[in-house]
Amino acid sequence: MAQMEAKVKSVLSGDTVILHNINNPKQERTLSLAFVSAPRMRREGDEPFAFESRDFLRRLLVGKVVHFRVLYKIPTGANREYGVIALPNKTQLPELAVAEGWAKIRDDAGRKDDSEEAASYLEKLQVLEARAKADSKGVWQESGGRISSTSELSDPKSFVDEHKGKAIDAIVEKVLSGDRLIVRLLLSPTEHVQTMVLMAGIRAPSTKRTNPSDGKEQPAEPFGEEAQQFVETRLLQRNVVINVLGVSPNGQVVANVKHPVNGNIAPFLLKAGLARCTDHHTTLLGQEMSVLRQAEKAARDSRQGLFKGHVAQKSTAPGEFEAVVSRIQSADTLFLRNKAGAERRINLSSVRQPKPSDPKQAPWQAEAKEFLRKKLIGKHVKFTIDGKRAATEGYDEREMATVTFQGKNVGLVLVENGMASVIRHRQEDTDRSPIYDDLLLAEQKAQEEQKGLWSPKAPAAKQYVDYSESLEKAKRQLTLLSRQRKVPAIVDFVKSGSRFTVLVPRENAKLTFVLSGIRAPRSARNPTDKAEPFGQEAHDFANRRVAQRDVEIDVEDCDKMGGFIGSLYVNRENFAKALLEEGLASVHAYSAEKSGNANELFAAEQKAKDARKGMWHDYDPAQDEEEEPTAVGAETNGTNGEAATRRKDYRDVVITHVDETTGKLKIQQVGTGTAALTELMNAFRSFHLNPTNNQPLLNPPRAGDFVAAKFTADDEWYRARIRRNDREAKKAEVVYIDYGNSETLPWSRLRPLTQPQFSPSSKLKAQALDAQLSFCQLPTNPEYLADFVHFIAQETADRQLVANVDQVEKDGTLWVTLFDPKQSKTGEQSINAEVVGEGLAMVPKKLKAWERGSGEVLGALGKRQAEAVEERRGMWEYGDLTEDD
Repeated sequence: MAQMEAKVKSVLSGDTVILHNINNPKQERTLSLAFVSAPRMRREGDEPFAFESRDFLRRLLVGKVVHFRVLYKIPTGANREYGVIALPNKTQLPELAVAEGWAKIRDDAGRKDDSEEAASYLEKLQVLEARAKADSKGVWQESGGRISSTSELSDPKSFVDEHKGKAIDAIVEKVLSGDRLIVRLLLSPTEHVQTMVLMAGIRAPSTKRTNPSDGKEQPAEPFGEEAQQFVETRLLQRNVVINVLGVSPNGQVVANVKHPVNGNIAPFLLKAGLARCTDHHTTLLGQEMSVLRQAEKAARDSRQGLFKGHVAQKSTAPGEFEAVVSRIQSADTLFLRNKAGAERRINLSSVRQPKPSDPKQAPWQAEAKEFLRKKLIGKHVKFTIDGKRAATEGYDEREMATVTFQGKNVGLVLVENGMASVIRHRQEDTDRSPIYDDLLLAEQKAQEEQKGLWSPKAPAAKQYVDYSESLEKAKRQLTLLSRQRKVPAIVDFVKSGSRFTVLVPRENAKLTFVLSGIRAPRSARNPTDKAEPFGQEAHDFANRRVAQRDVEIDVEDCDKMGGFIGSLYVNRENFAKALLEEGLASVHAYSAEKSGNANELFAAEQKAKDARKGMWHDYDPAQDEEEEPTAVGAETNGTNGEAATRRKDYRDVVITHVDETTGKLKIQQVGTGTAALTELMNAFRSFHLNPTNNQPLLNPPRAGDFVAAKFTADDEWYRARIRRNDREAKKAEVVYIDYGNSETLPWSRLRPLTQPQFSPSSKLKAQALDAQLSFCQLPTNPEYLADFVHFIAQETADRQLVANVDQVEKDGTLWVTLFDPKQSKTGEQSINAEVVGEGLAMVPKKLKAWERGSGEVLGALGKRQAEAVEERRGMWEYGDLTEDD
């Protein structure tokens, strides 16, 4: 018979192989070696040396192209063909198998083919067999050849636990489909286990199979046959290394299957588009999963195999956006506000808040929301939209997004802390998180560590008592709260611009809280209700600034309805003041006086009036002029009888600082305080030069704290107070309390000021006092204001002056007329008059009550102003500004 060529697909035993057509792997034929037989491999137990015999042929032939001739056929049921095989290196079979002792000559060999050629070939084999027998080769060995081979794993879980992390040598016996193999695990030279293995991280389409229940044949899924063939041609009967990773829900072993040269086959299968990644194995694979995702992406991008018809999703989001977190609806739903003020609701991709329907998770719902609120409310974040979830029953369309804060993925932080679980996506879901595998791994870790909702114990439920429910309840709580200053609270809900529901966690209290000293216009309560002008704006402003924020409250009183009245501070700023400055509220004089911060509130209101903001958009100062006398009368008859007259109170002073943005002065009184300050500063510097006192701050500084600060200009230590703090940059803005100037310093240039010998409260109070020039209205134009600051700084530098304190405000600010004792011969020759004469300030049109009584001074200043206007000095360089009024 003619010689034919074929490829060896597999070896069934030491004497039988399966060949396939080189060009068409589906065309197969079985060929047994002529004249010989080898020990049988059987399910119920192999004959001695059966494995070694087969292995001899397997190593020699699998995957090789060979030449073969069929010598004879035996027409049994299978109609088997017998023949000889030649390898390219001229090695012949069955000769080599007999010579090595792995095949015996059949007893009936001579009867198969009685040609002369066959007889001489048989003789040759008999000589080789006799030699192998004499040398105890192969099956002729005296002992051995017994291998215990089981085809079942009694306990896959414990098998995996025992062998995790180890590399097990194995042979692939059968490829059931692209992701399922029967492998022979070579646990030791005498112990083999055959079992099914699932390839980790992938799911390949299924091959044709018969349904055992009804015997019907189920066709293969698209690309199922191709996936099987891909693996078969590369791995069938090859030596591989198995790394077991875990067990599937059906008890099958999940493992990485590695070719000794080319490594793990899974990425190759994915790249060819013959499988998809499966999320279920992420926790088993860990970081290796990303390699598989890349391979799948490559197939999707190049539309290979399963992804042939794949249409790339149109990217709706052009990259990354920035926004501020304005509201936390739940642990997976946030409202973000962009620079233009537009709000959008987004859901965090691939994470889910603790489920309200799950009795084990539900108690963690409030905890998770609070965790996210504390972390994100009011903070700047970056976000990218990953996809959209279409509207379904009971849900609107939702945007799924990845949100990062300070470079950290917010969803991941939630999952790591056990505050959210990971959504199990369907295969076709396109809105999954780009770090989905990391989320799954983080969830597994949180479960192992029993964090948050994976904890066996439910969190202690926070029960808030509503003390604004009745006046009686409110009064009970009032005595407790009014004793405390700046109580930490959370704004739970904004009812209007000046009315809120607040939670006080340390008291387990819920209160209706009303801002004192102001009146904000009312917003609409429902769609049919009409808001007062600027009521909605005030409500929106409050929502933006304080909703869900951590605040502090000072409770002063309660109203008839059980509402608590007082001040609310957000970022240490009085929120009533913020509303007034925006022109979204007006001062309620009586309650402002009662609360003790009337000056601050009136100044804020005036600022809004001057800027024509909000409700003051068409403000006319003349209205206030008409009302003024009654207001003054009220003030005169008030607590301070001398309020309406100018005082005579001369003090020696030096100016230590002029504020560049407001023109306000800081002055030090010369006298016992000066000497005491010099003495204190000498001791203070010596104290800080001593290395043993080089103590950094124990905690981050807070606004209002007194500290020792190292001034940049001279590297000396001075007493200071924290005005503002930047935790991220670790810097603080400080005001030097004895001189009035300020600067921003790193925390490393600050030290505690707790020593009683230097403390402003126990030793020497702050020596820099706030002051403003009487009878002078400073320019609003920044250029002229800068000229004013420069003029004052030059005229007063290093000079001792005399100040008449004309009036003292409730907040301690001094209204002063400044004199230079060397130059001022009369009461009219003041620095105030110089400033007016230089056109760097003007005589106010609206005078304070005590200023009105000083006719002489006003007359002299009026003359100086007229000169300045005429000579076009300072702010009058373009003529009289007041002519249009």
